[in-house]
Amino acid sequence: MEWIVSLKNIRDVADRFWKEFSGDKIFAFEGEMGTGKTTFIHALCEAKKVTSPIGSPTFSIINEYIYPGGRLYHIDLYRLEDEDEAIRAGVEDCLYSGEICLVEWPHRALGIFPPETIFISMSILDPDTRKIVPVGVPKT
Repeated sequence: MEWIVSLKNIRDVADRFWKEFSGDKIFAFEGEMGTGKTTFIHALCEAKKVTSPIGSPTFSIINEYIYPGGRLYHIDLYRLEDEDEAIRAGVEDCLYSGEICLVEWPHRALGIFPPETIFISMSILDPDTRKIVPVGVPKT
């Protein structure tokens, strides 16, 4: 499975993403700088009908949003050095909260992710187009 995404179809892909992963909670987005991780997560939040303002957690590390089904955490580990720093920042608490977590730069703290984490690879196809591929989907 893979999705080809541009700004023209990003909302449609976000809706398809949630249909595909309707019961899953933890998503780890990998990809180089500029692949659109934050932009796609913003679309995922909109598709979940998040009611609070959506922003980038680059400096806050964790943004918590409310949506009709509960809470959703957008986590950005880019500025963190290691797992200990992620734990001190409260990332592990979010990951094991039972709420949806959308995490950017997961390789900074791989050891704290639960086994059911779905890893999503994002790559640049051209200046306007990205490829999104689930690369680590737990077996059920």
